[in-house]
Amino acid sequence: QVQLVESGGGLVQPGGSLRLSCASSGFIFSFYRMGWYRQAPGKEREFVAHINRSGNTNYADSVKGRFTISRDNAKDTVHLQMNSLKPEDTAVYYCNVFFPASGTTDWGKGTLVTVSS
Repeated sequence: QVQLVESGGGLVQPGGSLRLSCASSGFIFSFYRMGWYRQAPGKEREFVAHINRSGNTNYADSVKGRFTISRDNAKDTVHLQMNSLKPEDTAVYYCNVFFPASGTTDWGKGTLVTVSS
């Protein structure tokens, strides 16, 4: 059974940093692309970043240069380092895993990030 558990969210002032983590189990972590998405109040869930099995990364334009996604295959964990945070980064952040053979995606329950002074 696939499990994804996010952690590291919280309240931070504008300009601050946070590091999110997503611990996974139930599948061979190193085989799959991992991603981060976010959903702000009253808005649709949107793509933030993903990292494939080779370590290649892709970012939304809104976070490029501020956020860094990384993976630790030894610990089955994906991280999202968020720097220079802005109030518009406030959202629930979700990690996911995409299984190309079945075309399905599994999601964690999310962690709340609030950027406010």
